[in-house]
Amino acid sequence: MAFVTERKPPGVSFESWIDKQIRLAQERGDFDDLPGAGKPIPAGDVDDELWWVKNYLRRENLPTDSLLPTPLQLRKEIERLPDTIRGLPSEQAVRDVVAQLNLQIVAWLRAPSGPRIPVSPVDADEVVVTWREQGRPVRKPPVTARPEPEPDRPPAVTRWWRRKR
Repeated sequence: MAFVTERKPPGVSFESWIDKQIRLAQERGDFDDLPGAGKPIPAGDVDDELWWVKNYLRRENLPTDSLLPTPLQLRKEIERLPDTIRGLPSEQAVRDVVAQLNLQIVAWLRAPSGPRIPVSPVDADEVVVTWREQGRPVRKPPVTARPEPEPDRPPAVTRWWRRKR
């Protein structure tokens, strides 16, 4: 593909000069075999001025939350936290998720950008309580046979400080 490097001559209108450049490029074959040749240009929603952004997000499989400013993204993550922790197998896994979210929140608090929206770290203990209330599968100890009686032990030795005087 050739690039046009010549300048518009004085006294020639832009429209006629551009038309000439396009005609010359067509004659040279610069527009032949371009990707998408013969396909209609996607028009998108005529009423929506950001149709191309929506198409890009859909094509790249990106969530629309990625367009939000950081504090709003963090607030949405906090709102989704009960759903996020619902399937986690252990309390430690829940605490790890909360710790990761709190790291992101603290990083934003240290260098805030975007709108000033109040966001504060999440209390891990409250999230663990919520996780327990969600009806997670309770692991029952394995059932064993009857507990064996303990053998008779000799009487415990009384420590000198516990002896009665």
